[in-house]
Amino acid sequence: MTARTPHPRPPRSGPRLLDRLGLGTPEVRAWALYDVGNSAAVTSIVTAIFPIYFARVAAADLPPTLATQRYALATTLGLAIVAGLAPLLGSLADVRPVKKLLLGAFAAAGATAVGALFFVGRGDWLLAAALLVLLNVGLNGSFVFYDALLPHVARGEDLHRVSSAGYALGYLGGGVLLAAQLAWIANPALIGIPAGEAATPAQATLPTRIAFASVALWWVLFTLPLLARTREPPVEATREPAVGTFRRLSLTLVSLRRHRQAALLLAAFLLYNDGIGTIIRMAVIYGSEIGLSQGALIGAILLVQFVGVPFSFLFGSMGARVGAKRAILGGLVVYTGIAILGYFMRTAAHFFALALLVGVVQGGTQALSRSLLASLIPRHLSGEFFGFFAISEKVAGIFGPAVFAAANALTGSSRTAILSVIGFFAAGAALLSAVDVDAGKREAREAEAARPTLGDA
Repeated sequence: MTARTPHPRPPRSGPRLLDRLGLGTPEVRAWALYDVGNSAAVTSIVTAIFPIYFARVAAADLPPTLATQRYALATTLGLAIVAGLAPLLGSLADVRPVKKLLLGAFAAAGATAVGALFFVGRGDWLLAAALLVLLNVGLNGSFVFYDALLPHVARGEDLHRVSSAGYALGYLGGGVLLAAQLAWIANPALIGIPAGEAATPAQATLPTRIAFASVALWWVLFTLPLLARTREPPVEATREPAVGTFRRLSLTLVSLRRHRQAALLLAAFLLYNDGIGTIIRMAVIYGSEIGLSQGALIGAILLVQFVGVPFSFLFGSMGARVGAKRAILGGLVVYTGIAILGYFMRTAAHFFALALLVGVVQGGTQALSRSLLASLIPRHLSGEFFGFFAISEKVAGIFGPAVFAAANALTGSSRTAILSVIGFFAAGAALLSAVDVDAGKREAREAEAARPTLGDA
């Protein structure tokens, strides 16, 4: 075994304020800007605009229930594909210098899918569903390598601030673009398109389709700084890439025993992120069920975006000062309160109050989960561990809503079902409390110092 010199930390630059926000170096800023780009796809396509367009235009000729089922199936298929690919590709990225290449390839696939939504018209539900699958594969696949770059662009006490800064910029970028899109969709004259009776069927959908195209352009634009300014982390090559990748993947599964604190965190994240993911995915449907208007629902989404900006930065600072573990546990307490308050929700004002609370904790808890894992793993295994992290995130898009649906079926009430997510928060918090952060960090740094040479791989 040969000890390796840690990858040199880049010198700080930029104003002191940027240092405090976790954006003190050009490389970190380039990395964080990718969140600005991909968040537009999450906010405009996955959350706010495309689900409505799919139901009202692409699947307009289908019964509403069938349209919802096909949308859900396409979403699940995309997430399942990424869950299957993530550990293998993450392993490949740890034995070949391809993290940036794979991130760029997945981002290009996702942006292409979003751009192609411009051509989806009435009745084109099959094309729309296929593009949704490709979008989810591209978007979530890129996250594996984006997250895996985090421990290489930030170190030590900076991890929590940098991770949170990425989420904060993502909230800001996604919110700004969504606000502009909603403005021209509501008033097409702003971009010179006829509205009302003067518009043809194609013109009636054109503002929304332009919104899809704008997301693709936005995503590509904010991916370029990362590709240009972020360094590809050094790796250890193997003579047989395919065999080496599968072998490294199997070794990572074994190494979870040696990095027990990281494994425990992954298990905790799998549980409590199921609760977070369920609230994110079911909130709009739940709000619609109790009679809230489309305007109120989209307004709440915008509120989450803009409230999330300062509070993501605040969580980054909390993670550096009191520890990420304590800050996440505090966020889970708030999420438990959100579930309880959701049971009693009756009006749009209640919904906005809950959106405010979600904005306070959503980005921070997820950002600190990412940075806490980064601190507990050897940097040369970041691709593999974040591949498993990606699986945990994808399961949150499948298992949590399934439990919500089962609780709804058993009780006949979405109000009661919303309380089911408390179990995820409680179980996840219990596992997270058992994580020994100091021991995990020590084990990770020792593994880096004893990093195997080519002959040992």
